[in-house]
Amino acid sequence: MSKKLRQSDAKDIDQPVIKTDIDGHITYLILIETMDGLYTPIGLELPDGEGPFPVVLLASGNGGEGMKWIEENTKNRRFTINKLLEQGYACGWIRYRTEVELGYNDGGKLIRDQRQGREMFNRSPLEFEDEISIIEAIKKYQEVDEDRVGLLGMSHGGEMILKLTSEYHGVCAAVASEPAAHEFLALTPDDSVSINPETQLRDIESMQMQSVNKVRNRIDMKIARERIASINTPLFIMGRDQDELQGIFRVSYDLLSEQNKDVIWKSYNHDLHGYVYPLLGEDGNYIVNDVQEEAINDVISFFKTHFSEK
Repeated sequence: MSKKLRQSDAKDIDQPVIKTDIDGHITYLILIETMDGLYTPIGLELPDGEGPFPVVLLASGNGGEGMKWIEENTKNRRFTINKLLEQGYACGWIRYRTEVELGYNDGGKLIRDQRQGREMFNRSPLEFEDEISIIEAIKKYQEVDEDRVGLLGMSHGGEMILKLTSEYHGVCAAVASEPAAHEFLALTPDDSVSINPETQLRDIESMQMQSVNKVRNRIDMKIARERIASINTPLFIMGRDQDELQGIFRVSYDLLSEQNKDVIWKSYNHDLHGYVYPLLGEDGNYIVNDVQEEAINDVISFFKTHFSEK
């Protein structure tokens, strides 16, 4: 295991780095400067050797909770991390700001300008733009092969991959597992979605979108196709057979395929939302079955194919 994270002399790097031992694993806790100058944490682990290594950045859910989240998940949800390290890939969890309800739809494209010699934005950056900042920052380390950066995002983290790749082209390949892409597809929910009377924000926990036809009839096809048109990153869309959002997962793939994008699809029969990240049991062993092993092996094979092309 490399004992230090080397910063390239040829590039400007100012992210604070803390090397720590989390449950017997050397993890570099890095604070990444985002577009508006605030910092977000990631935890990076390196395989044996000197590198530069391909890197896979892992994301899950809708953000927030900061460094504590990174440390807890690095310790307790590392089954997939261990599998990636065994392949010789650097990897680790990333975190980003909290999801903003309809911020992507209502806010429009981020515009950066200047006022009085300082930056001025038309809106605050969103969580997927934090992920872009993380990718750009991580490429500056000598241990990382900047041409072989992969992303693995689950649920909202999967939707972030679609948002990100529609306007950023610095990723080698990405896996969107169970991508909750209702906002990206400009989907109008049905009556299974309610409004919280106290906050006026949508409660989508009970949204029922299993049917492909139902999803197609409720999305703004023009907007969805326009967003997909600019994607050129190879993608792997992973579904879950009995998920209430399976129709969204599948339509995400179908629309990509219809535009001849470099995309593959596979769905898995598992009862856990987030099966690609097995959970640690109370006995200290990971709760993992053959379906999860198959899914993780498929992820690794996907990255191996695209990393070898670089």
